[in-house]
Order: sequence, then structure tokens, then C-alpha cells
Amino acid sequence: MLIVKTGTVRTALADADGDFEDWIADGLGRPVQVCSVFEGNELPDPHTTGGVVVTGSAAMVGDREAWAERTADWLRDVVEAGVPTLGICYGHQLLAHALGGRVGPNPRGREIGTISVTLADAAASDPLLAGLPARIDVHATHLESVLELPPGAQLLASSTLDPHQAYRVPGRPAWGLQFHPELTAEITRGYIEAKRHDMQAEGLNPDHLLAGVRDTRWGGDIMARFAQLAVNTG
Repeated sequence: MLIVKTGTVRTALADADGDFEDWIADGLGRPVQVCSVFEGNELPDPHTTGGVVVTGSAAMVGDREAWAERTADWLRDVVEAGVPTLGICYGHQLLAHALGGRVGPNPRGREIGTISVTLADAAASDPLLAGLPARIDVHATHLESVLELPPGAQLLASSTLDPHQAYRVPGRPAWGLQFHPELTAEITRGYIEAKRHDMQAEGLNPDHLLAGVRDTRWGGDIMARFAQLAVNTG
């Protein structure tokens, strides 16, 4: 399993709890390799990996950074090759951009904390989300969103602040998740504290958001299911 690392968390969080690849590896429960594309690492031949997870990032897809555009080109090849792929937050947005969707600042503003996500009817037959409750609590933190899904993409979930919380690429084992299935309640609280001043400037109440953070099992279940799907597909 290959983790495509597109950024790093702020130093205090990383020092205390690890980084994106550590949390994702824990959720997958399987051996992983890490390719840090934002630091210039070369991506492998898509056919040489049994599955791909693209991490979150403090970068913005809308900035069209050179390393991100190279990764988007590679992701198109990965999806075409039928490699199981999971894009998380920035990865969800980059996958959408790669396949013809539109990404930009979320017109509803920042979404952060433990949020409630409503599954679409299509999720009932989706290999990654089938069998989950109609509404699940998950953790999120983002400013940009997928404003338009890639052509033909199947919408799987939405939230109050983002109608495109999850989608699947048609006919491929490839998904985008705007929320962070790898985050814990503790890490989510750390993100809120780190963004406290920004949120206050935006008119949000960080203490209210902190009070709403709660443990949830669903992100972990989704990560474990993706790992199994990758094994079965291989």
C-alpha cells in the first residue's frame, strides 16, 4: 500500500501524535510505503502498488503547484489502471481535479471538528460505505472543497457545510473523502486549538467546536474496509 504524502501537520501535533502517514497506516493496519510528493519524491509506476491513499495537506489544490499537478497526472494513470485509490481531504480534492472536477474555496467557509455526514442512497450499494448508518460522525478540517464532481462521479455523502463529502469514480475502485477517517478526537481538538485565532477572525467559536468533538468509530471502519478492498482487488 502506498501513501502519497501531500503535506505535513503543524509541528506540535506531529511531535505529539505523529503525522498523516502514521495515522493512515494505523487505520489501514497493513505495511505501507510513503512517497512524499510535496518534498519532491518520485512516484512509482502505478502498476507496482496494490493500493494508494493520498493524504491531507495544508496546501491548496487551487494553487496549482507543480508537484501537485504532477501528482494529479499520475493519479489519472492510477485510476485508469484500476488501482484501489482513496483520496482524503486534499487528496479527495486533488483526485477530483485530476479527473475533471472543480476545486476551490468552500463558499460556506471552514469546516472543522466532529461533523455529521449523511450518506446518499447510492452508498447502500457502494463497496466502501455499504452497511454504514444513514448518518455518521466523522472528523474534518478544510477550507477548500470539491465544488463540482468529476464527470460521472457518484455522490456518496454530504454534510451541512459541504455537499460533496464523498464520491466514487465510476467503474473504478477509487474514492474521495472530504472528511478525515484517520483522525481521532484528540487530534481533532489539536487542530481546533491550532486554528483558534483564524477561526475567531472568521466568526467561528472554537470553544463551541471543541465541546462538540467526540469519539467516533466510523472513520476507522472505513479505513479498515478500504485496506480489505485493496487486498481483494489485488
